[in-house]
Amino acid sequence: MIKGLVTAVCAGILLTACHNKDNNKVLLKHVTLIDGNGGMPVPMTDILIQGDTIAAIGAGLEEGDATVLDLGGKTIMPALISAHVHVGTLKDTTTKPENYTRTNILAQLHKYEDYGIGNILVMGTDRPMLFESGLRDSSEKGLMPGARLHTAGYGFGAVDGAPPLSFAMDKVFRPATPEQVVPEMDSVAKLSPTVVKMWVDDFNGKYAQKLSPDIYRKIIEEAHKRKLRVASHLYYLSDAKQLVADGLDIIGHSIRDKVVDDTLLAAMKEKGVVYIPTLSLDEFAYIYARKPEWINDPFFKKSLEPGVYEMITSQAYQDKLKNAPDYPVKVAAFEMALRNLEKISSAGILVALGTDSGAMPLRAQGFSEHLELELMVQAGLTPLQAITVATRNAAKVLKIDQQYGTLEKGKVADFIILGSNPEVNIKNTRTIEAVYKAGKEVSKGPLAKN
Repeated sequence: MIKGLVTAVCAGILLTACHNKDNNKVLLKHVTLIDGNGGMPVPMTDILIQGDTIAAIGAGLEEGDATVLDLGGKTIMPALISAHVHVGTLKDTTTKPENYTRTNILAQLHKYEDYGIGNILVMGTDRPMLFESGLRDSSEKGLMPGARLHTAGYGFGAVDGAPPLSFAMDKVFRPATPEQVVPEMDSVAKLSPTVVKMWVDDFNGKYAQKLSPDIYRKIIEEAHKRKLRVASHLYYLSDAKQLVADGLDIIGHSIRDKVVDDTLLAAMKEKGVVYIPTLSLDEFAYIYARKPEWINDPFFKKSLEPGVYEMITSQAYQDKLKNAPDYPVKVAAFEMALRNLEKISSAGILVALGTDSGAMPLRAQGFSEHLELELMVQAGLTPLQAITVATRNAAKVLKIDQQYGTLEKGKVADFIILGSNPEVNIKNTRTIEAVYKAGKEVSKGPLAKN
């Protein structure tokens, strides 16, 4: 009789577990909620997840058939969204076309996810395999593991100029005349990209010419005819002013040569131009001349490709950076980028997270996004403002803000559970205990894989 009772009880427990699984309801109790909208964290509230969606938020929620997790005050924030990255061409200490394989792309999407990044926008360096295999479509729809991949397809650069061919940029269109832009834009438009990417820069005099105004105006014109927005890599204030005047939608890097002026700020605000500062790129450009405070942090080291840590910590590499003629220029560019971000943010212009991670070995995928948050705070944003830049604002840039970017009833349950509150210290975004994608736990963070 006792044996039968035990069996019945066990069967009841199993039935309850299966019932919970079938209903796929999870009730997170006693969380500190940062919802991504910029408001103060909400302490000791509850979140009910049903399937892949947030069903309710509020204190004292009850749901009899849900799996209940009491988080004891731990912080939940939306998964990060990075609106400027590169994937696939980076492997070990190289950036080459042959690295661009399905296996490598999926591994990097996994890495972004481990670091709490739910969606990424690859800015103009994707290759035909991504589209011909259906990998982009499956990833963007959340059917593949890892961060969801959004794309700018094949970008536009200058003949014998930027972007460098040595960075696996051989699929970038390089029109010599405005007339060439039309069929090339047709090819890009067929891919249904999130944005169109172009490069307008001479890389501090490395190249004799930049993409000319008559060609980049044609790129903007043809993209807009097809209802596509245009993002540009740039560096100089003069280029930013002309590009904004000519209809550019997204500035994809910091302005780094001069302080932005009121004329540009007014034009950007009037036209709704988005600013993606990629501060981490500019710090990475010079910081390894010394050993930054995070150089031995496991959270950083785990993000690196094999061989990169040994390269950047070698004395020879550090000396090469420190003694390079352009070292002071790189330091000054970073400091100008910080200053300009504060001015642009204070002017009420939409700022979104992006890092250029994955474009080269120094720009670590995953860690760069968390470093970017720290640098935005260093520039003058509050931690909560920086988080909004990395969640709600970036979702707006990708035009996925109806589903992602904030934690609200009816939105997809993409979020990170943190051990400590980043409103107190922005570095606490690195205390990842769990990553959820569409209502399911998909990672316990990068360090859990040690």
